[in-house]
Order: sequence, then structure tokens, then C-alpha cells
Amino acid sequence: MAEIKVKALRLLANRLIKYVYKKPEQNMAKIVRIAKKATKGMFPQKSFDAALSMIEDKNNPWHDYLIRAINDVDRELLRKALVTFAIDLGYKGTKAVRSNREIYHCNIPWVVLMDPTSACNLKCKGCWAAEYGHKSNLSLNDMRKVIRQSKELGTHFFMFTGGEPLVKKAEILTLAKENPDCIFLAFTNGTLVDDEFCEKLKECGNFGLALSIEGTQQTNDERRGEGVYEKTINAMKLLKKHKCIFGVSVCYTGKNCEAVTSDEFFRMIVENGAFYAWYFHFMPVGINNNYKELLLTPEQRELVYRRIRAARSSKDGKGIFCVDFQNDAEFVGGCIAGGRNYFHVNSEGDIEPCVFVHYSDSNIKEKSILEALQSPLFMEYYKGQPFNDNMLQPCPMLENPEKLRGMVKRSGAKSTNLLAPESAEELCSKCDDYAKAWAPSAKQIWEEKERFHPYTQYYRDNH
Repeated sequence: MAEIKVKALRLLANRLIKYVYKKPEQNMAKIVRIAKKATKGMFPQKSFDAALSMIEDKNNPWHDYLIRAINDVDRELLRKALVTFAIDLGYKGTKAVRSNREIYHCNIPWVVLMDPTSACNLKCKGCWAAEYGHKSNLSLNDMRKVIRQSKELGTHFFMFTGGEPLVKKAEILTLAKENPDCIFLAFTNGTLVDDEFCEKLKECGNFGLALSIEGTQQTNDERRGEGVYEKTINAMKLLKKHKCIFGVSVCYTGKNCEAVTSDEFFRMIVENGAFYAWYFHFMPVGINNNYKELLLTPEQRELVYRRIRAARSSKDGKGIFCVDFQNDAEFVGGCIAGGRNYFHVNSEGDIEPCVFVHYSDSNIKEKSILEALQSPLFMEYYKGQPFNDNMLQPCPMLENPEKLRGMVKRSGAKSTNLLAPESAEELCSKCDDYAKAWAPSAKQIWEEKERFHPYTQYYRDNH
């Protein structure tokens, strides 16, 4: 019965999307009102109200964003992506994830990250990826196993990290084609994007990219290597030409934070076709990563916080969907790692609670995904989240290093760094001064206004 309902919803969604293209603005508003009734309180009502404002208010920067998506993205690609996201992830996946959290009494994620390979054609300053070595890979069957077992729990969203995942572009395209009921996204430096790959992405219909770029040519190439900025911009232009869905991935540091949040940067990525921007705070993981000069001061972090929120404004925003993973924790109730919303499988198969927390007590070659989610390390996350009532201090490593020290010790988890294992004490000691310096600013900013209170089972709202 449930599958029949999903098929009916998918059929309805396809018809509605075709309906939108006849009169986009008028018909989108009608569809939002239908969705609001159909989900019956499954999602916050404010989300639907905001969507209606985006559609109907032509002075809202998000109005232009929607029109740009309709005009600039291949129609068949957009149709496939929207139906899969709305039905398989939003409806079917969310219901299964929530149900399985109650059944198994552990975190069940909405998205899984995995590294097809540790190999990369770049060597960026402060990047820990190279410390896995360059010869570590997940086989196609390893990745199939992760996807199959995750789907059984309700997860229908998979992200490829690395290393450079496009080193194995043929295999990850195969996975996307084999799983049309899932959404896939690859974080890439963009240097391996070409016309052929763009056409294959469009053919899949469920695969997007996030291209790593960090501000101006100077701030980007200083960290990522000479000439990389130009190659990444060229990749964006190719993707736009082929009408693909893509965005950017930004690691903000103490050296580039102003450049990557400037009006000029937002204007540049929008003009080159980006639809989203994932912002990540630099993490002092690994050895020889110049972490003292790359970690932000409290003033720099506050600047990033305020600029990204301003960029999302419905009055004078920049018209691009931005997520600031370190400063947006209030919208998801704190740390999302440890399987609460996501976990990470590295190129050796180690199942890590976070892409930045390289400790594990499970491997996909030895345990199932469910067994890993119920392992001592992941249960430490489950019991401890949120790690701070102030959602501007969400991370058990960066802002609450004593928490990660304790979880690793109690669980017996081991370092997954292949070349230079790093103890939790060594890692967390690099965060102690940062956490202490940021705490007063976090308190002041957090208390300056009434905060968002999420109504979602991604955050445990009740006992």
C-alpha cells in the first residue's frame, strides 16, 4: 500500500511540474498550497509561507532565483531532480528515517557522505585529505553496499567527498543511474569537468556538483594552487552552458573569510550559474596544516555569520541558497554528525561520525550500516547531542573539545588517519584556545534575539 501511494505521488508530482511550466509564477503558488495540505503538518508551516512569498513577491530576491532555475536548468533534469527530492527524500525517506529512529533507538541519517578515493590532483593548504594517502579506494561494490543498506533505513541522499571524487567519475555516475530514487552530489575541485561529463550529469537527472572555490583568484590560488581558480570558473561556465544543477563549496578561513562573503563573490558565482553555496568552517584536522593562521578570530567568525545571513535575506539578499554549517546549527538543533543527519565513510571503509572527525570503531567490510550506527562511538553522539545549548557552539570538536575527548576515550575509537594517526587529545588541544575565545562572542550573538526552534525529529524535541 505504501509503495502504491509513493507511485501515485510521483505521478502527481510529474504532472504538477509540467503544469508549472505553462504559467510558472501562478502555478507554482497553487502547488505550494497543495503541498502544504498534503504533508499534514509533517514540515513547518513557515516553510510553505516563505515559499509563497518567494513566488508571489517580485521584490523578493528569491523570486528571481526561482525564475532563474526554470529558465537556466534543463527542463527534464529539473523535473527528475524535483520529483526525486520531494517524493523519495522528502516524503518516503523522511517517514522511514523517523520510523527507524524509534525502532532502533539510535541515529538514522538523512544523508551519507563517502569517499570513492583518497586520490586528488591538488594539494591544498590545510587540507587533511592527502593524509589518507593517495592509493586508498572504495570499490564499486563497497559503495553499492553503503547505498543499499542506507536505503533500507530510509536514506536517499548521498554525497561524494575525497580526495577528488571525479577521479572515479565513471563509477559514481553508475551509482546515480542505478539508484534513480536517490539524489547524489559530489564535492569537486572542478578541474575534471568537461563537456562529456556535463551531458552525462544531465542524463542522470539526480546528480549535482559543488565546486570548491574560495573568493578571489588570489585567495583561492594561494590555498589551492596557481591556475586553479581559472579552471574552476571554466567548469562553472561549462555546467551553465549545459544547463546543469550545481553550486559551490567554500571553506572559510582566517585568510579568506572577507573575500568569500563579499558582494563581489556572491555576484560572481550567481552570474556563473551557481544555485547553492555550502560554507564550511576550517577545521584544524591533521598535521602541518597551518591551523593557527587558518582558524578564524571571533571577529572574523561573526563577520561570516552576519554576511551569510544577510545574503539569504528576502529583502536585499543575493539570490543564492547558502548554508553555513557551523553557524546555522539552530535550524537543525545542533551538531548533525554521528548519524543524526549524516555520517562519513572514508576511502578505507571506516565509518566516521563526521567528515572532520577521523575516529572510528566500525568499517563497512566488517559491520553493517545499522551496526555502525549502534556502535559505542555513534551512541556517544546519540546520547550527547546537542553538545551545547548555544547553537553557535554546536561542534564537539571545535567549540566543545572536551566532549570529543570524552567520546573517543569512552568508545575506544581509533584514529583513521593512515599516514599520521592523531590522538583525540592532539586534535582537541588545537581547538581549546579557539573554543575559549569564541564562547563570549557566541553567547552575546545568541542572546541578541529570539531564536528559531526547530520542529523536526532531526532534533529530539521531546523525551
